[in-house]
Amino acid sequence: MSRSHPHPVQLQSMGPQDALATLPPPPLPPQPAVQNPSSHPWASQCGPPPWGLSCLLALQHILVLASLLCVSHLLLLQNLPQGELSYSPAQLLASSLFSCGVSTTLQIWIGSRLPLVQAPSLEFLVPALVLTSQKLPLAIRTPGNSSLVLRLCGGPGCHGLAPRNTSLREVSGAVVVSGVLQGTLGLLGSPGHLFSHCGPLVLAPSLVVAGFSAHREVSLFCSTHWGLALLLILVMVICSQHLGSCQLPRCPWRPAAASSPHTHIPVFRLLSVLIPVACVWIISALLGLSVIPPELSATPKAPWVWLPHPGEWDWPLLTPRAVAAGISMALAASTSSLGCYALCGRLLQLPSPPPHACNRGLSLEGLGSVLAGLLGSPLGTASSFPNVGTVSLIQAGSRRVAHLVGLLCVGLGLSPRLAQLLTTIPLPVLGGVLGVTQAVVLSTGFSSFHLADIDSGRNVFIVGFSVFMALLLPRWLQEAPVLSTGWSPLDVLLRSLLTEPIFLAGLLGFLLENTIPGTRLERGLGQGLPSPFSTQEARVPQKSREKAAKEYQLPFPTQNWSPCIPQPLRCLCPLPEDPRNEEGGACEPGETADLLLGFGEQCPESSRELRSQ
Repeated sequence: MSRSHPHPVQLQSMGPQDALATLPPPPLPPQPAVQNPSSHPWASQCGPPPWGLSCLLALQHILVLASLLCVSHLLLLQNLPQGELSYSPAQLLASSLFSCGVSTTLQIWIGSRLPLVQAPSLEFLVPALVLTSQKLPLAIRTPGNSSLVLRLCGGPGCHGLAPRNTSLREVSGAVVVSGVLQGTLGLLGSPGHLFSHCGPLVLAPSLVVAGFSAHREVSLFCSTHWGLALLLILVMVICSQHLGSCQLPRCPWRPAAASSPHTHIPVFRLLSVLIPVACVWIISALLGLSVIPPELSATPKAPWVWLPHPGEWDWPLLTPRAVAAGISMALAASTSSLGCYALCGRLLQLPSPPPHACNRGLSLEGLGSVLAGLLGSPLGTASSFPNVGTVSLIQAGSRRVAHLVGLLCVGLGLSPRLAQLLTTIPLPVLGGVLGVTQAVVLSTGFSSFHLADIDSGRNVFIVGFSVFMALLLPRWLQEAPVLSTGWSPLDVLLRSLLTEPIFLAGLLGFLLENTIPGTRLERGLGQGLPSPFSTQEARVPQKSREKAAKEYQLPFPTQNWSPCIPQPLRCLCPLPEDPRNEEGGACEPGETADLLLGFGEQCPESSRELRSQ
């Protein structure tokens, strides 16, 4: 085993000087951070990983996905009354895995084309918990402002406790509503238009809050056995950081683009999730410390083979409360997914996703949520932040691996007995995995601030206000009395939206960024490049940018369908390239505020490019 430079294949890093530098008229020599091969991800140098390694990486993503599945399903099942679930929890888990696999495959094929794993994110869990708590029978009504104190009615006058409670049917109905709304927004082109107005000061606070958003769930899982959780975190840190430069001397395949006959593999870094989970899982089994919650236990027995189909248990229940919760799910999941698109593209050193890729991605995520709701799953599908954090942790991403993840999810969804194996992983192990991956997402959010002028008073206020208020409002609603407006669906909508940290951070950052005046240089937008992280993209050579832009195009068999797509749906297809955009030079950055019409002087070239996207 050889040990090379401490960071042989790190992801591209940019210093503060890159964020504040303007593009000079004469061309500059290539930047070392872009041209140095060691600054690129391992997969970008060696091409797609071999099938054996791809299977291990896919299994690694499945373990990260299992942490999200167990967190969301466990918290939701604990919030339901006893006897509410009339079928095996493994079947519920299998239906979620099946919808995640189908959504992941579609997302990579004709969606955003990024190697993103689709999972039931926490943005679906919060409205589901609000919906179930709002449906509990009420025994006490407080005077004054008519606020309701939720007390479970258990007296003789409370007939039929289980039917009166919010069932999984109503939560599944909310998931269907969220999928329909999210798919409609994508078909109308709204996500792509809004994404072009989201600079670093909008996306970075969202990533920071996304990293903080799961700290309660992580502490809940780790508290079941802190010894196993700390051991797992320690081994993950050692494998990914301290042993990250240790490489195997040989590999049995010969990459086509490699000049050397052998390629070294940073095996500890690439498998920095799988190796620690396997070691701690074996240790916990040997010591008899396996922690399996009763809500996910195997009663009744799960079948070996099972074909998920709509309406097997019962059809989703659409009520005004379910519609309100579905609207909240759609808005929060869309905000989270757009942040995942920008983060994944940046980690893979690709330009920011164009509008058509964002529109297709959210449309197919909505389709996946509709499928999940029809199959009886209480949670929809969205791009997974922990899996994107895994890509950053192992510094490798590949569509082949993401395709294998989708196929494995579909296979596990067809066999609830195999899906039940995921519930045998100790809870502190799942909590430790989720904690490390969320910490990586948090750090990438902090690293994105330097793309803008963080010393500016305007930017300092936007960042601080967005992050603090996004963390404050959910905490305040937990301590405050139950929100009551007199109409239950409106209560569900307001409480769901105000307890979604990622949605609050994105909304506040978007409004402040586009209403407070500031120069394009101050806002972190490159001259003539309106897309997020454009200062970084301006450093990339034109040839590399053209090659990377092909990553977001539709695959070859589907490109022939573009002329057949109706005009209202052309927002899903790439627009023809405008040669003027390539020849237009940079102009002086003026003070702009996108939502204040007529304020400041807008750059003509940047406006033309914004319309072309």
